[in-house]
Amino acid sequence: MKVLLFCAKGFETMEFSAFVDVLGWARENFGCPVEVETCGFEKTVVSTFGVPVTMDRTVDEVEAGQYDAIAVPGGFEAFGFYEEAYHWKLLTLLDAFNRQGKPIASVCTAALALGKSGILKHRRATTYHIGDSMRQTQLAAFGAKTTKKRFAVDGNVITSCGPETAPEVAFILLEMLCGKEKADAVRAAMGFAPQDGPRA
Repeated sequence: MKVLLFCAKGFETMEFSAFVDVLGWARENFGCPVEVETCGFEKTVVSTFGVPVTMDRTVDEVEAGQYDAIAVPGGFEAFGFYEEAYHWKLLTLLDAFNRQGKPIASVCTAALALGKSGILKHRRATTYHIGDSMRQTQLAAFGAKTTKKRFAVDGNVITSCGPETAPEVAFILLEMLCGKEKADAVRAAMGFAPQDGPRA
């Protein structure tokens, strides 16, 4: 099975790396047949704080039918994240994954791309809420039923509230793809405690 790891300009590298590491451990050490392919609007995407990352594919080379799930790390507005996170090509891709009932995992502000695509309407979801909760307000404006819990899992969609949640989002995605037993085994091998935060 294949997971598409989609990186909009200005994505956060720690949110990106959680999926690479968790799914990599699952594949290499626990026999879970899951590959990760990275994707962006350009072959090289510059992340938050100016780190360039080379992608396997560009958005014009992929379609939902080629993958079993999609994961989207969040990012910073100051580094141009929403310029690509709100682009119609990504929104159309997210909608296609949703229509096919495939897992969609997002971290932090990436939930806003899901909201903009329309797939969170009337669904439980969360996003970054520290400070003035501006991002939560934006998410609610897209029709989501917002919560301030660390995670929200509604059907095939995972959202979370901040960068520190990225590994857990990756474990939840792994559980969806390969089962709880595998996910728990990888979690323990990597030194993470059992899931300790409530999900909405």
